Amino acid sequence: MPVSSSKCTLTPDIPSREYFERNTIMTSPTPSPKGTALVTGASAGIGAVYADRLARRGYDLILVARNAGRLQALAARLSAETGRSVQTIAADLNDKAGLSKIEAVLRKDPSITMLVNNAGVGSVASVLNADIDEMEAMIFLNITALTRLTYAVAPVFASKASGTIINISSAVGIAVELLNGVYSASKSYVLSFGHTLQRDLADKGVRIQTVLPAATATDFWDVAGYPKQKESASTMTAGDLVDAALAGLDQGELVTIPTLHDGESWTRWETDRRALAPQFANAKPAPRYALPAGKA
Repeated sequence: MPVSSSKCTLTPDIPSREYFERNTIMTSPTPSPKGTALVTGASAGIGAVYADRLARRGYDLILVARNAGRLQALAARLSAETGRSVQTIAADLNDKAGLSKIEAVLRKDPSITMLVNNAGVGSVASVLNADIDEMEAMIFLNITALTRLTYAVAPVFASKASGTIINISSAVGIAVELLNGVYSASKSYVLSFGHTLQRDLADKGVRIQTVLPAATATDFWDVAGYPKQKESASTMTAGDLVDAALAGLDQGELVTIPTLHDGESWTRWETDRRALAPQFANAKPAPRYALPAGKA
């Protein structure tokens, strides 16, 4: 489950070439043949591990988060250890101006070959205790920002007949009763959105993977208000989570659930779900509703 990073000052206007030169920690002598991966929520947790693993796989990086200091430190380390070009953009995706900057980068930078939509925030509060403004902000980050970034890059990838979009959902997108209802619903959206992206983009050469972490040992739990979950025996490390997710990507999985050991149970669940669709096409209500004669 992804975590949002600490707030910092946004950079002005749409990032220019000069902006990137000032914020590139290290430039490789030659661009990576794998292209550039843009990772949101990259300053800590799952996003930072994705950045690490993708750099070691040979990708150049554009790292996005609110905490400029953490981004710079991570970029410096990854550049030194991998030799890849690492750019950083401090931006708040809950702010429309910050979000539009990243949309512009995705539309205009031809080197980008992968988008990892990881930025997000969660909660464990019930509807009786949660602050509605915080819930609205969660919806914007977990749904609106992810959607807009995907819409920005999808046409670019489709025009090149290549590219990968990885959207981080959550196991509570299925097990919806476990945490806060708005959080669960936002992650159900990401899962459903991924299915339709696969329908629309697979034949155009664009790969879509939806990743469903369960409890993962990151600062997510501190932000959500339940830090002791990080100490649970059932909580996965962020490293194992990302390594499994990338293995699933390598294997061609459309949906990856690293903690689910019985993979066939997901296949059966998906098959049953899809089999329901034709059964909805009825002009009359089902007999169980026992409508009076002439009304059914």
